[in-house]
Amino acid sequence: MKEQILSQLSTECPWRDTLYWYDTIDSTNTKAKALAKDGAPHGTVLIAGSQTGGRGRLGRSFSSPAGMGVYLSVILRPNCPPEDLMHLTCAAAVAMCDAVERTAGIHPRIKWTNDLVFEKKKLGGILTELCPDPNTALVDYGIIGIGINCCQTKLDFPSDIQNIAASLSMVSGKTIRPSCLAAAMIEALVDMDRTLFTEKEHIMDRYRKDCITLGQDILLVRGEDSLYGTAVDLDAEGGLIVRFADGSVKTVTSGEVSVRGMYGYI
Repeated sequence: MKEQILSQLSTECPWRDTLYWYDTIDSTNTKAKALAKDGAPHGTVLIAGSQTGGRGRLGRSFSSPAGMGVYLSVILRPNCPPEDLMHLTCAAAVAMCDAVERTAGIHPRIKWTNDLVFEKKKLGGILTELCPDPNTALVDYGIIGIGINCCQTKLDFPSDIQNIAASLSMVSGKTIRPSCLAAAMIEALVDMDRTLFTEKEHIMDRYRKDCITLGQDILLVRGEDSLYGTAVDLDAEGGLIVRFADGSVKTVTSGEVSVRGMYGYI
């Protein structure tokens, strides 16, 4: 599979020589962190055919069956304060919309903050992690982990997510080759990396345009607390600005946000 991915990549892609392929792995993010701690360079890419312990936000599992999707992580070494990377998940989501459109011919949308969706069905997710250097207070490394469903039919998904998940093949009506999607994802992430700091405003404008959460009634869950409100905008760092039922307006940067009409929220 590695050779198939490389054959789809531009010969000028700067991350070609730091690409790792695993037939199966517990989690590409977990392995990426181990490699990063051992000094793996910026642009190290890990791709797995399947994951036994794929992870999403808030400790959730991510279904990662063999041959059905692309499960990818990349190590970044941006040498900047953590606060300069608060928009990293947003930037990765915009890049993945480009990769999916290039591969499948459909343009997905983004459910804040990290889900790729199409017609209210989840196509994939993004998990970003930052590790600060305790000696400098700068980011030692950052990891972007991405899983995108390629080839599943409805019955290929676990029963508890069959009504909320979809694959690129399902929504596009096309046969999607994981190797082609993986190459498109790498190319899109390289482009993102080049513009991450110089075109932040443009990136956030694109994220706003594709974010289906904006303008919607939402449910925010934090621990035992549940709050209803309306998502009105994003701040410059990707925080969700919410007008709550009591009239207060606050910026949300953490917690589970459900959108009315999606994933079972009625």
